Amino acid sequence: MKRKIIEINDEKCNGCGLCVPDCAEGALQIVDGKARLISDLFCDGLGACIGTCPTGAIEVVEREAEAYDERAVMEQNIVPAGVNTIKAHLLHLKKHGAFEFLKEAIEYLNEKGIKNPLEDDHKKGDGGCDGGNHGGGCPGSRVMTLKPVEKPAQKPSEQKNETGPLQSQLGHWPVQIHLISPHAPFLKNADLMILADCVAFAYANTHEDFIKGKAIAIGCPKLDDGEAYVDKIAAIIDIAKPKSITIVRMEVPCCGGMTEIVKQAMKKADEIIPFSVQIISLSGEKM
Repeated sequence: MKRKIIEINDEKCNGCGLCVPDCAEGALQIVDGKARLISDLFCDGLGACIGTCPTGAIEVVEREAEAYDERAVMEQNIVPAGVNTIKAHLLHLKKHGAFEFLKEAIEYLNEKGIKNPLEDDHKKGDGGCDGGNHGGGCPGSRVMTLKPVEKPAQKPSEQKNETGPLQSQLGHWPVQIHLISPHAPFLKNADLMILADCVAFAYANTHEDFIKGKAIAIGCPKLDDGEAYVDKIAAIIDIAKPKSITIVRMEVPCCGGMTEIVKQAMKKADEIIPFSVQIISLSGEKM
C-alpha cells in the first residue's frame, strides 16, 4: 500500500542515535553507524523521531510500504518492554491524534489482561486528556470562552509610545488543532485564523494582528499529522461553517504545507470557504 512513512538520508545521518528512543514502536536501530528503519511494519509514519534529529536527516514521505501493524508492535516491541513503554506508546498515539491505532492498542491490552496505564492517570486527573475529541474533563482540552483583558485607559502622553505589559487577546481555549472540537461554540460562523506554531515567536504583534477577535487554531504542518489536520479542519468546516479562513505561516518552505492542508480539508468537506494566506519572514515581518 502507499502510505506515509519515515525516510532517512544517509549522508545527513551522523549515527548519534537520538532518534532511537523516541521511536517507541522499535522501528529504528543504529546499524553500521547509521540510523536504519528496520521494518516498515513497525513505522507508524507519525514522525516522532524527527524532532530529535540534530541534522535533519529524517523526514516523512509517502511511498509503497507494508501496512503498519499496531498489534504486532504491541506484541513484539511495546508490551515486552514494560509498563513505562506501554504508557509512552499510548501517549504518543494520543498526541498525534492516531485514535484508531490507540483503540487497537487498548483492545490488545484488554485481550491479554494487561492493565491500561492511562486509566490510573485519568482517575487522578493528571493525564486523562481525551485527545481533543469533545473536550472531556482534561483542563488542557476543555472548551472555554475567555474574555481578553482590556487595557487601562492611557494618558495622551502615553499613546504614542505605549508602555506597560501587553494584554492577551486570546478569546477561547483550546487552540491546538488536535484538541479543538468542531462543535466548540467559538468556531460557529467565525473568522478562523490558522497559525503555524512558529508565527507567535517570530511576529511580535501576533495578538493584535492575528488573534484579537478571531477563532484560533495552531499547529505545525511539518512535525504533526497532516492527514489528521485535514480531517479535523474538514469537520470544522462542515459543522461550524466558519465565515473565512486565514492561514498565517512562516516563509520556510515546509510551512507551506498548512495551505495545502486547508485546501484538502475544503475538498473533503465539499465546501469552499473564502481564505487568504499571510506569510511571516524569519526576521518577523509581514511579506
